[in-house]
Amino acid sequence: MTMSQERPQEVLHLVEPRKNITDPGPESTLPVVFNLNDGNSPADVMDVLSLRPFASGEQPWSRSTRLEHVRTDAPLRPEGARLVRVAHEKGKESVLAEGDGWTLLTNRWRNGVAYVAVSAVTEELAESVLDASVQDATEPPKVDDSSVEMGFWHMGTHGPIRSERSITADPWDDIRRNYTAPVAEALDDVMRLTGPEVPGRLLLLHGPPGTGKTTALRALARAWNGWCQSDCVLDPEALFGTPSYLMEVAVGNDEDENRRWRLLILEDCDELIRGEAKQSTGQGLSRLLNLTDGMLGQGRDVLVAITTNEDLARLHPAVVRPGRCLAQIDVGRLTRTEAAAWLEGTDASPDEIGADGATLAELAALRKGERRPDTEETPVSATGFYL
Repeated sequence: MTMSQERPQEVLHLVEPRKNITDPGPESTLPVVFNLNDGNSPADVMDVLSLRPFASGEQPWSRSTRLEHVRTDAPLRPEGARLVRVAHEKGKESVLAEGDGWTLLTNRWRNGVAYVAVSAVTEELAESVLDASVQDATEPPKVDDSSVEMGFWHMGTHGPIRSERSITADPWDDIRRNYTAPVAEALDDVMRLTGPEVPGRLLLLHGPPGTGKTTALRALARAWNGWCQSDCVLDPEALFGTPSYLMEVAVGNDEDENRRWRLLILEDCDELIRGEAKQSTGQGLSRLLNLTDGMLGQGRDVLVAITTNEDLARLHPAVVRPGRCLAQIDVGRLTRTEAAAWLEGTDASPDEIGADGATLAELAALRKGERRPDTEETPVSATGFYL
């Protein structure tokens, strides 16, 4: 296993006896070579050392898990475990421990996420050590009326990674006035939905920048929190370009008895769903459609919310066909009357509002004392928080 090839390497040779899992006959040797250099950190060395007994065959059974909301006082190892190495770096603690017939690696991060891996001489021992290590190690996320737990997916070095964090999300009733009347009414219907009532698997929010599409999705995550888990995919192009990534996100853990619906949020996916998407993104569009209304989506309680700045007429007809979308909402500007009402109680003058009304981003800027741009097109810097 090569940890780095950018610098001259000092090679660590590890030779261990190998035992066949199904045939415990005469022992033979399997040379195991790990390449390390001065660019590797102590934690990298511990990762390598934890793999040694598994790679050599001495401990041929492995179990691992990823945890969130880990208690700060959780040891993440069985009682009586012998510490072999401990390393601290950049908000991460790595611990290598062992016992009779097993080896344990724990990587714990400051944000409450941890990765625990065990190798052992038997399958039963690997499972029991892992169970003992993670027992009572996590705690329920703290309830905050002003926030909601949001998952964030991305493709890491060793495969898809999901991390969870609390994000600010206002109640829908508190931000309803941020949207022009037809949009607010359409969003009313979406906010009230529950799993059994979902008429389609795709939610499409389209319209100019700065009209509050992302703000609406945060409020939706809060409104649906009782029955639906919300996940934001940071790299949609990788999701629909990598089948294994898509399967991990779409299928997840089928054995979870408390499994909820899942809402996958894909922001600014213009290239994926515009009219020429078949030519520009290859299989990406097809896989999106398969997830929302095809074989992959059958039996999977997965919803997809997409925001785009594209006009509805420019989107691929397969995306907007009747029956596929639970809602297609054109999130546009507030009218001049609505915008003036929005500014009531502030120091901003309604005279700054143009005849065509204003976007949420423009109103937020006016409230801060910034003047409305002279050009009709809103600068990118003015969209800020309300994309």
